Amino acid sequence: MKLIHYITLVAFIASIISILCGFILNVDYAQKLIGFGVLGLFLVVFPLFSYYRWKGKDVKDYMLTKENLDKMRENQRENKF
Repeated sequence: MKLIHYITLVAFIASIISILCGFILNVDYAQKLIGFGVLGLFLVVFPLFSYYRWKGKDVKDYMLTKENLDKMRENQRENKF
């Protein structure tokens, strides 16, 4: 696997562990553990995952342009029984 995949996986596991430790442990900084875990998910894991999955793909294929809408309508007409 690629390096970015490992980094994303490690950051995800660390964030989940931080959140779980915040809920399980009875310490003064439990809410900070939960907060850092959530921040890690949304500021580190999600952008890395998005970059890894969208790298090399054309965004125009997923946009609702007139050409894509026409293709969708044409496919619906062909697939009707």
